[in-house]
Amino acid sequence: MRHVDFSPLYRSTVGFDRLFTMLDSLGQPDSAQSYPPYNIERTGETTYRITMAVAGFDESELSIEVHAHVLAIKGEKAQEDQSEQTEFLYRGIAKRGFERRFQLADHVEVQNASLKNGLLHIDLLRNIPEAMKPRRISIATDPVNAPKAIEAQVI
Repeated sequence: MRHVDFSPLYRSTVGFDRLFTMLDSLGQPDSAQSYPPYNIERTGETTYRITMAVAGFDESELSIEVHAHVLAIKGEKAQEDQSEQTEFLYRGIAKRGFERRFQLADHVEVQNASLKNGLLHIDLLRNIPEAMKPRRISIATDPVNAPKAIEAQVI
């Protein structure tokens, strides 16, 4: 895959560096990270939900943080008690920790998070400030009875 050089755009734009960084990172593989599996759903016009399969983790082993438009979800398993000498013949349930990051758009806020039946649900809301929303501007017409001024050029 080719690498695109965005440096000429840095010279003529202001405030788009985050966008260029995101575009740059799209070309780099995410090191084939597939654990844990997740869904991203649009649940309404301005609401979203991330659902992540975190079977085997409880609330105390999960942490969710939002910082600088990045939602980070971490899972760290507590150390098991090694007093019992259990021998696994097959171990298919992953017990490894993970960290998954999501880039959030401007004005996207985390509303709440819940853990139910091994699924972590994170609800998001895109809350656009009133100043950023489009607004209609009315067009004023000249009043009918207003006196009209005539400009003349004096020589």
